[in-house]
Amino acid sequence: MGTPDFAVESLKMLVEHEFNIVGVVTAPDKPAGRGQQLQESAVKKYAVSKQLPVLQPANLKADDFQQQLQELHPNLGIVVAFRMLPESVWAFPELGTFNLHASLLPQYRGAAPINWAIINGETETGVTTFFLQHQIDTGDIIDQEKVSIGPDETAGELHDKLMAAGAKLVLKTVRQIEQENVTTKPQQENQPLKEAFKIFKPFCRIDWNRSLQEIHNHIRGLSPYPTAFTEFIPKNGGDPVSCKIFRSEMMPAEHSHISGTLVCTKDKLKVAVQGGYLHILELQLAGKKRMEAAALLNGFDFNHYTLV
Repeated sequence: MGTPDFAVESLKMLVEHEFNIVGVVTAPDKPAGRGQQLQESAVKKYAVSKQLPVLQPANLKADDFQQQLQELHPNLGIVVAFRMLPESVWAFPELGTFNLHASLLPQYRGAAPINWAIINGETETGVTTFFLQHQIDTGDIIDQEKVSIGPDETAGELHDKLMAAGAKLVLKTVRQIEQENVTTKPQQENQPLKEAFKIFKPFCRIDWNRSLQEIHNHIRGLSPYPTAFTEFIPKNGGDPVSCKIFRSEMMPAEHSHISGTLVCTKDKLKVAVQGGYLHILELQLAGKKRMEAAALLNGFDFNHYTLV
């Protein structure tokens, strides 16, 4: 059971190692893009290419879906990047249902573990397999694998690393279950827990009064999606220009600028903040293409704008 690209890698791993996938459950097709054409999920596209049976229930509690599930006679359920399941679904397979989560549980339970690990400046995260139970992301841990986070690594880059590590862990977990060689452990909650709440647009706005490290982590933790943004305000009046920022680098230094001051040179776009300058490397002005900041400086005069 899964929907996005992150889930495809695990399904692909099981198919390539010749496990019997009796059914694939994914999200219904949804209209997307300017033409609002129906789009299939990444998991459905892969499943169809391998001629696997696909179920796309709008309601996981619906009688017809429950009946379809029973007719498949699954003995193990595997969930990767899917929605919350009712007990009638996750408890149905005789060997239970396990989930792959992109963090080292119990840390970063929730919808956006990859983003929050970077936003909070972690240097390590990982993937966890655990058996489902009533409360989300709280079941007994089967196995974990640690993954390092680079100082400039983006959420997109970490996503791909965790996707690959997660697929290997899913395969390892299935083999452990198959061989009846599973030893689970309860999640240890006798420690401060960091949550991975779903991220909404207001949070993506950059606060230029924060420290250099915090702003850098905020940008890379939201790149490429949902993306950190700011607004360039014309000095002579007019509408602000919204801008997404995808990549930056830190330039620690002492300066006397007010936080949020734009500092432009011939080939560098920098913002003065607490602790130095944030060098903007890649950005996208509203209505324009995503591009390198150095290229944009050739045709856009940032000296006519301010951030504060």
